[in-house]
Amino acid sequence: MIQEKVIKGLSGWLMLVVLVALILLFSAMFVNSAREGQAEAAVLALTLVAVSAVCLGGLTVVNPNEAKVVVLFGTYKGTVKEPGFWWLNPLTRRRRVSLRVRNFESAKLKVNDQDGNPIEIAAVVVWKVVETAEAVFHVDDYEHFVHVQSESAVRTLATTYPYDAHTEGQLSLRTGVVEITHRLRDEIQERLTKAGVEVIEARITHLAYAPEIAGAMLRRQQASAVIAARQKIVEGAVGMVQMALDQLSQKHVVDLDEERKASMVSNLLVVLCSDRDAQPIVNTGTLYQG
Repeated sequence: MIQEKVIKGLSGWLMLVVLVALILLFSAMFVNSAREGQAEAAVLALTLVAVSAVCLGGLTVVNPNEAKVVVLFGTYKGTVKEPGFWWLNPLTRRRRVSLRVRNFESAKLKVNDQDGNPIEIAAVVVWKVVETAEAVFHVDDYEHFVHVQSESAVRTLATTYPYDAHTEGQLSLRTGVVEITHRLRDEIQERLTKAGVEVIEARITHLAYAPEIAGAMLRRQQASAVIAARQKIVEGAVGMVQMALDQLSQKHVVDLDEERKASMVSNLLVVLCSDRDAQPIVNTGTLYQG
């Protein structure tokens, strides 16, 4: 398994001056040898000029947040990470690798959640290369690898959890945002470690039911909300009725028998739980039929 090895080249400015000076020197030797008819010396000087010119090909620039992976005849020699102007062996092949932070947003994927409901989901992944040798040599195209594996991790996550929680405390894609985000990042990181990539952040950017069931699921959510609201209303109404009966009894405002208490409870619950404002009927006579 190839591991990253950081190397440093020779100063590019120094080598540029030296090589230009050698080219000028050998060029002057070639001219003098040619004038004096020294064929062997002229050929040697011309060869040295050519070699010096080839050595100029070893000059390379490394920009900030960039690295150059150096390979000589199929052998990995190391990675130059320090920004600057450097000179390396001109026979080496130098591949540029960006170390900048990048982000990738997946397409809207249509998958089935844990309950089998079709949903649409998309995520954004923020990542960067931290191990250049693995990124270059362990996968064919690390950028394409990041895209494919990220989408695969999003699909796996979507099928592991339900879209919405059906019981209290159940983790779902819609309600467990923080935990789902952490699990998505860990899932993607596990897949991309072999490519020398670090996942900085991963979060869901789009989550919805598929169009064919969106209407039915919306009605279901509305029904659940109505039931929950009704439960709160009934709980509050029962408490208010109990408080009214207790205070009437404690302050001796009126003494009611069981039948009249039941009638009062029924009327109060109708007033408190009704969807519409109650229309009171004022009784000007007695409470009892007489």
